Amino acid sequence: MPGTDKGMDKASTTRRDLLQLAAAGGAAAGLFGGMGVTSALAAETGRSEKPLKAAFSNAGLQATWCAQGKQAAEFWGKLFNVEVTWFDGQLDAVKQRAAIDNMASQKWDFVAIQAFGIGTLTQPVQKMIDAGTPVIDMDTLIAPLDQINVHSFLAPDNEFMGASVTQALCNAIGGKGKVIMTQGALGHTGAQGRAKGFNSVVKQFPNIEVLDTQPADWDVSKTARLWETYLTKYPQIDAAFFHNDDMALAAANIMKAHNRTNILIGGVDAMPPAIQAVSEGRMFATVRNPSCRIHGGAIVAGVAAVVGGEKSGQGIPKHVVTDGPVVTKANAAGMQWMEDHFLI
Repeated sequence: MPGTDKGMDKASTTRRDLLQLAAAGGAAAGLFGGMGVTSALAAETGRSEKPLKAAFSNAGLQATWCAQGKQAAEFWGKLFNVEVTWFDGQLDAVKQRAAIDNMASQKWDFVAIQAFGIGTLTQPVQKMIDAGTPVIDMDTLIAPLDQINVHSFLAPDNEFMGASVTQALCNAIGGKGKVIMTQGALGHTGAQGRAKGFNSVVKQFPNIEVLDTQPADWDVSKTARLWETYLTKYPQIDAAFFHNDDMALAAANIMKAHNRTNILIGGVDAMPPAIQAVSEGRMFATVRNPSCRIHGGAIVAGVAAVVGGEKSGQGIPKHVVTDGPVVTKANAAGMQWMEDHFLI
């Protein structure tokens, strides 16, 4: 019906204008209060009229993926009127547990957590859930979803990410040769999924030999030490898959120092330095683990729970898959632009 289409177009335009206005309001402090449309605007965009307090923690801000996530959470927090307090995991399960114990001793409108390792934070997280605080799980499982009632779990398909980059590497070396996988933290369910994806692909290539699969725990110093050893021990390495870009680029520096730049490198996260490395040919491939979408999505999910009364498993699915694409020279520039604006 023509009339219905016009009505829908008008509603769509109105909503788009309001969203653009909301974004502008989030960027300029105090703008909403002086516009005279606070209630309508907040209702339309989901923005909270009153300031909300949220606590966030991820594995460790030494990792560029986590640092980008903090920036994204704070950016989206400003748009949705949320004050974000950070509890750094410091890439250490014991230190993160102490931080989350501290978090659980305070009152928050909602919290969002990426655990350094599965099962390490269950008790303090359960305490917050029991107190009625919505807990959004990011990127890696705090505990299996049937064991802890988080509001939602926002994460990529880690098995897909591991498999897609490994497939690209295996194809590039013609399905034969010697490869190494450098893992993240073994207790991190994201790393477990990436390893599973790697293994699912290499077993299809009988002429590919896996030389080593030791973990480096997302730590660039550990990665450098491992690869100093590998380059001395193995005269032939054709390709290397790393569970994140930070480790991949750390190893690339060691390879360059040893004049072993013929090794094809694949990573995960598609952080800006890796996008640049792919564009320049220093890395062969990476895949986007959308830090901005996950951390920004946690803000939106928390606000929707508190302001809109959205229920776990009803208004929001228990598990939200937040995939990103494999990054090649063809799409690298666009991916960088979206990251610059905290969109993926």
